[in-house]
Amino acid sequence: MYEVLSDLNRTSGVTGSMLVGNDGIVIAADLDTAFDSDTIGALAASITSNIQKSLDRLETEPLKQVTIEAANGKLFFAEAGLGILVVTAEQTVNVGLIRLEIRNAIDKLRIAG
Repeated sequence: MYEVLSDLNRTSGVTGSMLVGNDGIVIAADLDTAFDSDTIGALAASITSNIQKSLDRLETEPLKQVTIEAANGKLFFAEAGLGILVVTAEQTVNVGLIRLEIRNAIDKLRIAG
């Protein structure tokens, strides 16, 4: 699991990644030290839970991925089977590349898990 996160972090523009349970508990993390993994984990669980509830009310497909763009970077939350894959990235990151790498990482996590 940590190897998958480490590989993901080698992608240009990625500053860290982690796997969080749907309850917000950190399963594994390889984050930049500027971030508190417990805070990011709780944030990821809260955001994805609220979005999923809204999608349920709309009677649409389950949540796959959420991207948040802020002034100093981007956050990606993706459903990974075991939990939520969280990726932190620089503001100027290639979003298409990151989404592809996230899909690849999720495939690896599902095989490993």
